[in-house]
Amino acid sequence: MAELAALEDPKTREVNERHGDDHGVNLGKLRALAKRLKTQQDLACRLWETGDTAARLLAILICRPKAFERDELDVMVREARIPKVHDWLVNYVVKKNPHAEELRPTWSADPDPVVASAGWALTAERVAKKPAGLDLAGLLDVIEAEMKDAQDRLQWAMNHCLAQIGIEHAEHRARAIDIGERLEVLKDYPTSPGCTSPFAPVWITEMVRRQHDKT
Repeated sequence: MAELAALEDPKTREVNERHGDDHGVNLGKLRALAKRLKTQQDLACRLWETGDTAARLLAILICRPKAFERDELDVMVREARIPKVHDWLVNYVVKKNPHAEELRPTWSADPDPVVASAGWALTAERVAKKPAGLDLAGLLDVIEAEMKDAQDRLQWAMNHCLAQIGIEHAEHRARAIDIGERLEVLKDYPTSPGCTSPFAPVWITEMVRRQHDKT
């Protein structure tokens, strides 16, 4: 904790806090520290329990993702209110854990939008990698009905799922693009030069174009 405190930089904190992340540690330095520590599950659990954002990010980098039980992950996702912690926890830990698929539908239906966003993030991953058994038309029904008024993090995850359906499944592409165009979610999101817009119709069209260019 002392070492993390020594890495705290006021300017970094100022930038991070604009995104809702209450820490001032440069992520490159945090990753270097994690590389030195290597995997240490017990230390990771103790760092997580501090509740400190930088400590929790470090915990995610040095933990053993498959070591967590289902209920532990459920508690952690509900505790992870800071955007970066939530994002890393879902992407670096939950997606690599054998309980991910069991938790996915439970979280997706949770009344807490931040927890639900974790479920939708897992669904977007499955749409791309293991779509067998998913009701893609049913997912599009829910997105069409609920995405426009969803809380920011949940809306982002649902939009990602919408884009993945359009990108990966040609039979649903026209409907996915149509839903995106009508709902206009993230249509005006500021996008850096060279980056693809998260607006689903643009995102889908660009990724499909790239796939065709490769073949």
